[in-house]
Parts: sequence; structure tokens; C-alpha cells
Amino acid sequence: MFTGIVTEIGRIEAAEQRGDLRLRIGCGYDMAGVELGASIACSGVCLTVVDKGDDWFAVDVSAESVARTAPGMWAPGARLNLERALKVGDELGGHIVTGHVDGIGEVEGVLEVGGSTKLTIVAGDEVAPYIATKGSIALDGVSLTVNEVENLSDGVRFAINIIPHTAQQSNLSAIAPGRKLNIEIDVLARYLGRMMELRR
Repeated sequence: MFTGIVTEIGRIEAAEQRGDLRLRIGCGYDMAGVELGASIACSGVCLTVVDKGDDWFAVDVSAESVARTAPGMWAPGARLNLERALKVGDELGGHIVTGHVDGIGEVEGVLEVGGSTKLTIVAGDEVAPYIATKGSIALDGVSLTVNEVENLSDGVRFAINIIPHTAQQSNLSAIAPGRKLNIEIDVLARYLGRMMELRR
């Protein structure tokens, strides 16, 4: 379990296909305090540490995870938002994030508003019913608040604001139209949606 508060930006140093996709991710974490088998969210995807060094860790990304995440995000040189798993007693500064991607969104518009950046994102039917104004959403693992929602015939258009601090602490600083983002809907919305589905 995570909070959607990014604690480090990692960079993919190497990618090797060996059944699953093995990634070596460089980071600034004190890896002496990270056990093999620990979970780290990588741009919103919960992955398991399978090897490590002083300033890097390795993960295996299954074909299922590759298929369900934003295209191109697992390429060498890519920057990833990193968050270590929540510990009991840690501050819950964002919202409850599981590290499971529900869909992919595409940035449609980028607008500077005051000191912040307003992103307009279009996503498909699979996430549309779960996105609500003033609700929580995780984009590439970053906890954000939905400010506007517009239903589309084949999905949803929604807007969020990124404050300068969030931009500096994540890989959302140089975002441009056309970029694909991993979306995780709010966990409460996911369960409420399932309950409503079973009632029908």
C-alpha cells in the first residue's frame, strides 16, 4: 500500500527481456534499508525488489504489467516516480494507493495557471465511472485531486492541477500533450463500483 507521495525519481539504467522484463533502476534511496522482496511503486506500479546494489534496485515486470501500463515507460533512460511501501505509523499525506493500474490516460492539454500547471486528460470507459470532481486519482503514482470532469461518448475528460512542488518532485515537470499516463482510480470508488455492479 502507498500514499501517492513520490519520494524519489528513479531512472531505468538497463532493461533485459528474460521471460519477464528485468529492469535495473538507479535511485537515491539508501538501499541498505531496502530488503529483497520489498515493494516499491514505480510510476504507479507496485513492483518487487529482486536484486539491489548501493544506488540501484532490480525488478521483474510481467507481460501483464507491461500490457496494462503506459507505452514506452519501461525503456532505458525513462524516469520513474518512486515510492516505498507505507509502514504502519507513517503519515498518509496523499490517499490510499494500491499500485495497480486501472487504465491509461492521454494528456490532451497543458495550461499554465498562476504558478501551477493544469492538465486535461482523456481516458476510456474502463475508468470513466470512477472519476469524480474533488475525488482522488493517482497519475503515474502521484496522488492528485480531480478538479473537473466531462463525460464523453467513449470515456471521460478530466482536469487536475500540478503545483510547482509536485512537478519538481516527480516526472510530471516536463509534461506535454500526447503523453500517456498510468491511472489508478480511488480504491473506494473501485469497491463501490463493484458493489453497484453486483446489485444490478
